Amino acid sequence: MRDCEVLVIGAGASGLGAAIRLAQAGVESLAVLEKADELGGTWRDNTYPGCACDVPSALYSYSFAPNPEWSRAFAGQAEIRAYLRETAERFGVIRRIRFGVEVTRAQWTGARWELETSDGPYTARILVAGTGPWHEPRIPDLPGLGAFPGEVFHSARWNHDYELAGKRVAVIGTGASAVQFVPEIAPVLARLHLFQRTAQWVLPKPDHVVPGLERLLLRQFPALRRALRSTEYGLMEALGYGFRHPWLLRQVQRIGLAHLRLTVRDPVLRRALTPDYTLGCKRLLMSNTYYRALTRSTVDVHPTAVRAVEGSRVIGADGSSAEVDAIIFGTGFHILDLPVSARVFDAEGRSLDDHWQGSPQAYRGTSVAGFPNLYLLLGPSLGTGHTSAFMIMEAQLRHVVAAVLRTGSGTLEVRREAQDRFNAEVQAALPGTVYQSGGCSSYYTDVNGRNSFSWPFSTGRLRGEVGAFAESDYLVSEGEPADALPRP
Repeated sequence: MRDCEVLVIGAGASGLGAAIRLAQAGVESLAVLEKADELGGTWRDNTYPGCACDVPSALYSYSFAPNPEWSRAFAGQAEIRAYLRETAERFGVIRRIRFGVEVTRAQWTGARWELETSDGPYTARILVAGTGPWHEPRIPDLPGLGAFPGEVFHSARWNHDYELAGKRVAVIGTGASAVQFVPEIAPVLARLHLFQRTAQWVLPKPDHVVPGLERLLLRQFPALRRALRSTEYGLMEALGYGFRHPWLLRQVQRIGLAHLRLTVRDPVLRRALTPDYTLGCKRLLMSNTYYRALTRSTVDVHPTAVRAVEGSRVIGADGSSAEVDAIIFGTGFHILDLPVSARVFDAEGRSLDDHWQGSPQAYRGTSVAGFPNLYLLLGPSLGTGHTSAFMIMEAQLRHVVAAVLRTGSGTLEVRREAQDRFNAEVQAALPGTVYQSGGCSSYYTDVNGRNSFSWPFSTGRLRGEVGAFAESDYLVSEGEPADALPRP
């Protein structure tokens, strides 16, 4: 049995950040369990054509590991994955990762976490879940899909061995992934049928190649890197202000409408692509090529959900259909029904799923009442529509590191009243945001109709409030002396 002081689940951006920060804080008995054979998380799994981040590269990095080498203003998947690998190597956490180890169950015993894994049992005093919400693909349960004779895959499990050239393809879903891969595959297909349940707001993307001279200056002058990051943070926060004051976003919509009008001349297609809700109500999308791809003579836009698959035909809810050779899903992920929540159990044998009943709740998105010494990264009620996940996770990591150091060899459990107070404040503020008042349905809303995803305040408040460890909000139980803790 392997025994550690701290176990981190997942070697994506959040799990790696946790390992680095905890090691820097002096935690020696530390291991990371990663079910895959390589690190990178969502940036390892999503290799579809055109995959890139949708926030500026300077923000999409750890503050303690700035990268002056981004080749584009919005970095691509391969570069981000390479950055994560290089950062893990530079900070020496590669040796702490145990690859090919999947956690199937984790239960609190009253003193430690006991884990069942594909590599046998592990135990730990403290468990950090860095599994993330953009991990497990969501594929709709369509009647007849199992009998489809052609190729079927999700954008996050892209089949690079399947030759798309000359094929007839149905793309189901028009979210962030589809907006990126549709322009890449459309030119080589014989026919592309795009099934769009809801039109998306798509703004122009201010992307560009970063000149070599600029990269040289960023390498040589750290102050310039900090200034660039601060500038991009400020611009994104200005946009975020609109998420809390939706009338401002209705002005920004004019940019999206102009972008659509200038690119799509066909009035029928333009009408089908025009959203009927306020920008920001769904995830904000940016692309300079998506609308143009949809104007190709070989592309058909079906403004409808999909009802079923009959043989090789995809049937829309409006009765339209398309005979295709392949189906590609761009339907997102299990965001609020996190797969890890069915695998983590309290001392009575009740899982996080049992506690949440479809509506995830945590104290500052990080700690859950009834689950001592457990910390969730990128947890519920911390999602924003405008800033970088790195900003969120780094705030949480300040909180987690302080909590771990205070825990020592004992236990730390958030008080139920503190968790309830935090969630009440969040829920009270959400109706005034575009997430709630924008007139759409989105993955921000859980199965009970509650927004369990979104943070309704500024990123500055998130960094201050979520990043702060308030010991009075926790129940503390002292344990054995710290020097008695086991080492791996």
